[in-house]
Parts: sequence; C-alpha cells; structure tokens
Amino acid sequence: MEIAAYKPYGDHEFESLIERIHPPRVCIDNDSCRDSTIVKVDSANKHGILLEMVQVLTDLDLLILRSYICSDGGWLMDVFHVTDQLGNKITDESLIHYIEQAICASRRGPREVQASVGRYVRPRHVSMEHTAMEMTATDRPGLFSEISAVLAELGCHVSGAVAWTHNNRAACIVYMEDELKHGTMLDPYRVAQIQAQLENVVEAHHYEGERQSVRLAAPAPSQTHTERRLHQLMAADRDYEQCCSCGYDSSEDVAQRQKEGCNSTEVKIENCKEKGYSIVTVRSIDRPKLLFDTICTLTDLQYVVFHASISSFESIAFQEYYVRHQNGWTLDSESERSRMTQNLKAATERRVSHGLRLDVTTQNRVGLLADVTRVFRENGLSISRAEIGVQGEQAVGTFYVKDTSGQAVNPETLEIVRREIGGTVLVANEFSGRPSSQPSTSSNTSPSISISSSSGKQDDKPGFSLGSMFWSQLEWLSSNFRPIKS
Repeated sequence: MEIAAYKPYGDHEFESLIERIHPPRVCIDNDSCRDSTIVKVDSANKHGILLEMVQVLTDLDLLILRSYICSDGGWLMDVFHVTDQLGNKITDESLIHYIEQAICASRRGPREVQASVGRYVRPRHVSMEHTAMEMTATDRPGLFSEISAVLAELGCHVSGAVAWTHNNRAACIVYMEDELKHGTMLDPYRVAQIQAQLENVVEAHHYEGERQSVRLAAPAPSQTHTERRLHQLMAADRDYEQCCSCGYDSSEDVAQRQKEGCNSTEVKIENCKEKGYSIVTVRSIDRPKLLFDTICTLTDLQYVVFHASISSFESIAFQEYYVRHQNGWTLDSESERSRMTQNLKAATERRVSHGLRLDVTTQNRVGLLADVTRVFRENGLSISRAEIGVQGEQAVGTFYVKDTSGQAVNPETLEIVRREIGGTVLVANEFSGRPSSQPSTSSNTSPSISISSSSGKQDDKPGFSLGSMFWSQLEWLSSNFRPIKS
C-alpha cells in the first residue's frame, strides 16, 4: 500500500483556530527524574517549532541531557531533560515561569516575554534594536580587526558581534549604533557610506571573482536569531563544499580520530519505506549547542522532523532524525543526500573552536573592539571565532585566537597581550574548566582576562561568562521510548 505523503496545511487562519482550541501545554516536572528537570511540551505542530523550543532552552544556557521528539499527525509531544550548568535541577520559580511563557510565545511568532529572572535571558551578543552588518568573505588574518577599525573611525558604536570561520571562509554579524545620535542609523546616505567603506576593506585582499558580501540591515522585531543567521550566511557562502566525505565508521574509529585531533562528522541517510521517512543519523564529537546547530540546518533546508532520538556516549554524540521534506518527499536522489550530508557536517564543525580562548571583560566604550583586536593583530594572533556583547555598563567578549604562523600561542605573547589590554589574568584548567586566579598589579576596576586552552576538539566546560557555552551531555533516551521501526 502506498503511503500518503505529508503535506502541511497552509491555511494560517485554520492554524490559529487550532491553537486557540488547543493551546500549547508546557509541563515542568522536578519530581519524576532524580538527576534532571523534565520539560514536556504538547502542542499543535508547525514547521520550525522544534528549533524555537531548543532555542529557548539554549539561550538560557541550560544543559539538555536527554531528549525524545515525536511530532507526527499534526501534533507534537517533545520531552527534554535539562539541568543548569552546574548539573542542578531548575528550581527557580521565575525561571520556570519564563520557560513556560517563552515556549508558549514561540507558537505565536516573535517572543515578547516579560522576564522576571534576575539575569539576561538571551545571548548578550544579540541585539534587536541596532543596525546589523552582515559579512562573508575569505578568511585571512587581521580581517576582523580592520573591520572594527573602520567602524570606529566612522563613529559606529559596536553593541554586539559574532564571528565564525570555517573551511577558509569567514562570516560575522556586527550590531552597531550611531555614536553621535546614540541610536539606530536612519540616514540612508550614512548607511551607504559605511557599507562602501566596509566593502573596500573586504575587497582589498580578495582576488577578482572571489566570493564576498557586505550588507547592512535595519533592525526588525522578527529578526532571525544571530547564530541561526550565521549558519544561513555560511551556507549561502557555500562553506560546506570543502567538507570531507568521511565514511560511517565505528565508535572506536571516531574516538581514535578524536584523540588524533580529527573533528570529522559521520552522516548516514537511509529511507524507511514502510513508514515513509528518511532516517538521518549524525555521529560527531559532542560539544556545546550541537543540537541547536543540527536542527537549524534541518529547518533551513526545509525538512520536517517527525521523530528523533538524541544521545551521547562518553564524548561522542548520536542524533537520529526521521524526516521528510516540507513537500512530503524523502531524500531519494544522490544529489539531495549529498547536499544534506555536506550541510550537516558543516553545521557541526562551524562552532568548533581552534586556538586559545580569551575571555575579556571591561568598561564599555566606543572603539573598544577595534583596540582589542588591534592588540591581537599586532602580536601575530589571528581570530578564529569571536563573540562580543554588552552586559549593563560592561563589555564582555570571548575570542578564540591562534598564531598566524600556525604555532601554539606562546606565554610571552600572552603576557604582552595581557599587559597591553591590562587587568587580572585568570587561567582556566583545560580539564576541570575551573579558573585559578593569577594576581596582577591593576586596580579592581581594570579589565580581566580569563585564559584557557582549547585543542579544537571541543569547548571547555562553561562557567558564567559570555564565551562559556553549555556542555552538551546528551545521553541515551528513556527506556520507555519505542523506536519507530518497531
């Protein structure tokens, strides 16, 4: 018997009626599981809702320990086992209330949730009020520093920025405001002038015909999440084309490659004809925000996740998704499978950090980013990844840097960087992730830099700084989850 293809109903008024009759239900349970808080969501299904739910949890820096997903038949029933970054259950009533509000609000479009929690509930590098500069280009040492310097010269105050590099490509999003008017840039002539100057910087070191793009976008209430937008920019820039086509090897082979410093990802795609799904299995080194990155890619490729199991064993993450394209078809052609494989591999690799991690906290001011990146460039350090944001009157940033010659950053260079930026140096142990203080002669108001090493295999376990990502410890699903094949 031929199985009918899934085709989502497109009547928005009908969808709105269904949501009014059956509003989403979010249950947060601290009693059923000994080691984690269970977040259960029952709701009418729509494309992208899974990503929105995961985004709510990851923006709060919660650890997703286990998860199982079922969203067949137009209705979803998803379960997430979560803890805070110290491994504790979520007991703060204001935080529980925020999660319930935010997940329900995600069903109605942009989240407008009044948070009563005493902390920032979204990434501090995200800014929805300021002009955004989006750039993709060939990666080269000093590029981010030169862009920052031009913005400072043009009187642009940077309120947040994120930059990634992957496969010799670079992408960044910089949020900025007008220094003189202390607000959004509204003058079209000024916006065009800034864009032209930035294009000159990007084009200066490119060969004719090389891909590059610079775009200034006005703020919008429904602005795409910054990190999802970075995935979209790099995918549009075709950074995935250089991802290697590794075989689907055993866990022992993956573990051996990890020891050898190889971060390759294995993707396996099969069709389950009796159920009408494509089964996409992703096996990779476990790291922060891996689930978010994978679901971003599946969503932006227009695939619907009907069932999924997410788990990990030691440092290897396993993700299995039962999917169909939004048009109802499975991954049948070789070109479709190749495209899916390349995009998923790129998604798991973009956020992997190579180099030394520097966490910087200091008083916010105009031109700060230009000064910090200049210090790196003048001391022969290249930025492989960066996140910068504002918390109150403080600017906080995380930079992953490496020596432009390809060698490890030596202690003498670190001391020069510390001295030029100033402040207290905190050295984090690579294995425990707990910083030990190293005093300096600076006053208490001076900037502080936390330094920890990163091998490129995975991020260090997080603390409570901007650059600390949640440590993904996805384990095997609950035993009561029945596989789709059974």
